[in-house]
Amino acid sequence: MKTSKRNSILFMAQLGMLAAVSIVLVAFVRIPLIPAAPFLEYDMADAPILIAAMLFGTVPSIVVLFVVSVIQAFLFGGNGWVGLLMHFVASGALVVLVGQFYHHSNKFTHAVIGMVLGTFAMTAIMVPMNYIFTVHFFGTPKAVVDAIMLPGIIPFNLIKAGLNSIIAGVIFKALTPFISKNKNMFNAA
Repeated sequence: MKTSKRNSILFMAQLGMLAAVSIVLVAFVRIPLIPAAPFLEYDMADAPILIAAMLFGTVPSIVVLFVVSVIQAFLFGGNGWVGLLMHFVASGALVVLVGQFYHHSNKFTHAVIGMVLGTFAMTAIMVPMNYIFTVHFFGTPKAVVDAIMLPGIIPFNLIKAGLNSIIAGVIFKALTPFISKNKNMFNAA
């Protein structure tokens, strides 16, 4: 088998495995974090996608995010196309910032900067998205969204993005010696 074809297969398998881990986390890890909004459930699904961003870059990780978002939206009660769009755009901001910052210099400190900025970007994006989609497509009165925004939606998104960033960062940092030793395994085809 030619090296480039073998590398392509390995690359696709690695992305597929990260997507599969993400889907399993969506299916089995759902934790309500904010007592004021118990319907907002934390899942760790973005952590493997952030690892993909650091390993392979922004575009492959966005593809993984899209696949996971579609499966979550239609198979795990993720509110259909509206949930898909909200998850893809908000988590996409986090993933893009981590991927871009890390691949600018391949320094972990830059990944951390991307994680911090991405956490704030994801949270900021969810504010107008909740006013647009929760009000207009789910029929929740604007007054209800207003009432739950500060005690629920904003802290939830900060915590969710922050925890997923920390989990991804700790795992990626722990894998750094293995990744450095096996660089040829993690080069995009």
